[in-house]
Amino acid sequence: MKLNQEELKNKKIWEDAGFELPAFDREQMIEETKKNPEWVHFGAGNIFRAFPAAVCQELLNKGIMKTGIVVAEGYDYEIIEKSYKKFDDLSVLVTLKPDGKLEKKVIASIAESHCVDTNNSKDWSRLCEVFRNPSLKMVSFTITEKGYSLVNGRQELLPDVAKDFTQKPSEATSYIGKLAALCYERFSNGKLPVTLVSMDNCSHNGTKLEAAVTTFAKTWVENKIVEPEFLTYVTENISYPWSMIDKITPRPADSVIEMLKSVGFEDTDSVVTSKNTYVASFVNAEEPQYLVIEDKFMNGRLPLEQGGIIYTDKETVDKVEKMKVCTCLNPLHTALAVYGCLLNYTKISDEMKDAELVKLVEKVGYVEGLPVVVDPGIIKPKDFIDEVIRVRIPNPFMPDTPQRIATDTSQKLSIRFGETIKAYEADPELDPQALTYIPLVLAGWCRYLTGINDEGNAFELSPDPMLTTLTPKFANIKLGDNNNVHEILADLLADERIFGVNLYQVGLGEKVEGLFAELISGKGAVRETLKKYLN
Repeated sequence: MKLNQEELKNKKIWEDAGFELPAFDREQMIEETKKNPEWVHFGAGNIFRAFPAAVCQELLNKGIMKTGIVVAEGYDYEIIEKSYKKFDDLSVLVTLKPDGKLEKKVIASIAESHCVDTNNSKDWSRLCEVFRNPSLKMVSFTITEKGYSLVNGRQELLPDVAKDFTQKPSEATSYIGKLAALCYERFSNGKLPVTLVSMDNCSHNGTKLEAAVTTFAKTWVENKIVEPEFLTYVTENISYPWSMIDKITPRPADSVIEMLKSVGFEDTDSVVTSKNTYVASFVNAEEPQYLVIEDKFMNGRLPLEQGGIIYTDKETVDKVEKMKVCTCLNPLHTALAVYGCLLNYTKISDEMKDAELVKLVEKVGYVEGLPVVVDPGIIKPKDFIDEVIRVRIPNPFMPDTPQRIATDTSQKLSIRFGETIKAYEADPELDPQALTYIPLVLAGWCRYLTGINDEGNAFELSPDPMLTTLTPKFANIKLGDNNNVHEILADLLADERIFGVNLYQVGLGEKVEGLFAELISGKGAVRETLKKYLN
């Protein structure tokens, strides 16, 4: 079996091999989408194919929707050629269930795929045509948080953004510049309303998207490149709802490749693009998924709620996002990431067979996190964290690694732990100095930055923009030596940019120092420290 539209006509072969096939007329869907596109999605990566595209397919199968999705990739154009057009815009979704069963589904909800490239006249012309169509309701995004940034780490304009600010929209090369240019097409064709929905996993994502688009419009107006009304249009005729998305979609797994081969599926090659994107004809993903979107639409709303997506108000989206990121999932992942690296684990699921690490995430989540969670109402925090600890993280068929999750930890701690510490500080009935397990994770991260595992051997730290600043602090540490811990950690633990708070001011700096001293007291000290505080 090869993945293309012609081969899908041999339905019996696919169904006998256990694949669920689309239950709608795909040619009719493509034709209808060509005439009346309703949904464009920017960011052709795995989470899109595993979640929004699968929801669209479900609604097409039920006859609830008639049009599919126009996919647009604005960063890594190779994805379109090697992962979309090569397979007639089809993909296979392999859902990894905790009981070991694998669900295989051919996703056929993509009607078109294009590069968002002003130098690619064919694709760019078609995207402009789509944006000029009154039928367009929603443009969604999974382009990562940095995709919305117009500046670098030093707050300087990115070179392509600076260039775009001074030239015609049709010549844009930056990601947001190209998006703003397409919005200008829509503005020029009758100021048609539309909704831009960031589905990226970052706080207040809609506001980030709005700020980026509005900055482009404002600068183009100031530079007399576009009419002053364009700024009014992007602020009044376009809405930017907040959303919260949650679904784990790791890189293509060898075990999934072997399973697909065993049932006769031939297109199993995984390719790494020149921009280091891992692409294949299939996506492997966990079963649980959540997408909550602020109900703020300007040109009609797609019926995604009939596919399990939740529409609600902005305040509820904010509560759900904080519940996940600050308490019920992300902090647990970080705890497992740093200690997993120190203890030589290479799979997150294997860590959930480790008595101390299971207790650590239970204590961080249930004992120290849940008391300050604001219940969003639509998802119970206790039920959410139960699913994370009992179903999602232990799933042996989810090939996620502590090394991957440890990436960019310095950028994550202020949200994942700092917000909980602030909540303790703000509650007169709670005392941040009573916290033990969150400080144990923070001390574990400092121990991780030594680059020495619990056996005393060096290991490679995961990428992080602050490594060049942080690692020199730990360069001279020797396990078991009488290290001057306060001198090593003082500046770091006082850094509110990293932790969200000055740990000394909230009474936790000395506690983290003490835990760190225990963790570096010799070989095996990481394990012994965990046993001491968790047994």
